[in-house]
Amino acid sequence: MKFSWKVLVLWTVPALVIGFFFWQGAFASVPADMTKNAANTRMTYGRFLEYLDADRVSSVDLYEGGRTAIVEAVDQDIENRIQRWRVDLPVNAPELISKLKEKGISFDAHPMRNDGAIWGLLGNLIFPILLITGLFFLFRRSSNLPGGPGQAMNFGKSKARFQMEAKTGVKFDDVAGIEEAKEELQEVVTFLKQPERFTAVGARIPKGVLLVGPPGTGKTLLAKAIAGEAGVPFFSISGSEFVEMFVGVGASRVRDLFKKAKDNAPCIIFIDEIDAVGRQRGAGIGGGNDEREQTLNQLLTEMDGFEGNTGIIIIAATNRPDVLDSALLRPGRFDRQVTVDAPDIKGRLEILQVHARNKKLDTSVSLDAIARRTPGFTGADLANLLNEAAILTARRRKEAITLREIDDAVDRVVAGMEGTPLVDSKSKRLIAYHEVGHALVGTLLKDHDPVQKVTLIPRGQAQGLTWFTPNEEQGLISRSQLKARITGALGGRAAEEVIFGPAEVTTGAGGDLQQLSGMARQMVTRFGMSDLGPLSLESQQGEVFLGRDWTTRSEYSESIAARIDAQVKAIVEECYETAKKILRENRSVTDRLVDLLIEKETIDGTEFRQIVAEYTDVPEKPQYVPQL
Repeated sequence: MKFSWKVLVLWTVPALVIGFFFWQGAFASVPADMTKNAANTRMTYGRFLEYLDADRVSSVDLYEGGRTAIVEAVDQDIENRIQRWRVDLPVNAPELISKLKEKGISFDAHPMRNDGAIWGLLGNLIFPILLITGLFFLFRRSSNLPGGPGQAMNFGKSKARFQMEAKTGVKFDDVAGIEEAKEELQEVVTFLKQPERFTAVGARIPKGVLLVGPPGTGKTLLAKAIAGEAGVPFFSISGSEFVEMFVGVGASRVRDLFKKAKDNAPCIIFIDEIDAVGRQRGAGIGGGNDEREQTLNQLLTEMDGFEGNTGIIIIAATNRPDVLDSALLRPGRFDRQVTVDAPDIKGRLEILQVHARNKKLDTSVSLDAIARRTPGFTGADLANLLNEAAILTARRRKEAITLREIDDAVDRVVAGMEGTPLVDSKSKRLIAYHEVGHALVGTLLKDHDPVQKVTLIPRGQAQGLTWFTPNEEQGLISRSQLKARITGALGGRAAEEVIFGPAEVTTGAGGDLQQLSGMARQMVTRFGMSDLGPLSLESQQGEVFLGRDWTTRSEYSESIAARIDAQVKAIVEECYETAKKILRENRSVTDRLVDLLIEKETIDGTEFRQIVAEYTDVPEKPQYVPQL
């Protein structure tokens, strides 16, 4: 059991004080001389007078102003030996001295000593001293703890981590897949190392660089690379560390941070998640946040105010640039906005090569194939993918990562953990028809993405999955491609109705219907791909907290709303009829694919297309071939 130092102090100090006063009460009230001549037994005053009348008393010593006496007398009970007794004398006994003189008995009066007052004074001093010492010890220890009472005077101090020469262990060579962003930021490093190359032609160093991109794309990793490459003092802090519950604390921390930075210029300040402090001022219903807005105002002033911040480069990262204040984004504060987006296939290959350095890969594993199969993956996703594959390899007691572990890791990252396969039953056959419906309709539509894999192995909430490989360079999507995707999404519900009848359709298509309904509505209201003409009838409304148009207002009349609903319904019904027509015309290949899928539980895209090609012509789909 671990004993706390606080408990030790809280118990020791009172114990010492109490013990001291017990000791003081026990000994301070008895004079020192009396303790030396203390008697073994006590005698009453009446018996003392009897001994005195019988001339058996030889000497008397008076103490405490005549209130106590030590008497030496002859005791007849023990062979007339002289004994010492202690006698408590009454207050009013003036005749005692006269009687002692008459009997000729030797007596002596001992004056009272003032030891009790001295001990009382010492006790009154020792108790406060011990108490103050204990409290001082407590406050001194707690001042080193986060949030302790000793930190009360440090609220306004900056919490930024400072490194005179940042040793992050990350260089630009360790960052892959975002070459354009690296090029922009390498110039910042060159500015710091060789400023004369730019000042010679009149260029000035940028004051701020804002890294913008989705989560996991490598914004913080780029900041670490800049710190590792620049070789200048580096301050790093999160935007949330500026804001406290007390108004003015954040602004004080900003001032303290820039004061330290100016003392160490040239240097770099990295603010991660700057949207925590840089949100638009005056946003939200009922006013803004005074603490956050004062912090933002101070940050704006320090970045490009009256005094300026020569020699300080501010690098900030956020995945919400839409909520930032416009004054923060203007040139002079953040001169550059570097977009760090999800990598393309070439970038994914480079990222995989970086993260595969410390992984044992089997010779059959092709990083190029992994890069092709993972469109939309960010750098963090790819790092997690290889790590999951390595964990699966260790779990299966293999010496190297194979393609099977890679495939399972991709499925796990995208869809979730693998569930227990279904037994051969009616439910398994229905799910098989549902998934084959998706894959077959997508395969026979020219503008649909090619199928990659069909499986009956449950993952996450899905009882079965159909994977498609999207074209890599689909920056723009045509109307025919959107309708093909809606038709493919309806392939599962269409297969259930064609094979089992309208009464046996299930809830398995719930997610598909939600997805395709959104696509169909966007075709009508945003992309102008309907009979309503090239009109944008809906826009992306800002959230309430942004402080923009938070009131809900309709951008079209009720008659137009009815026509929008009718157009959405017409698009979905047209695609649904197309999906059912394809499945009716290819019933035999559907049954064969279902039997094979139930037997093998997984069919890859190549085998699937080969079987379909035996029954009908499979349209050629354009394949993206990247320049690696």
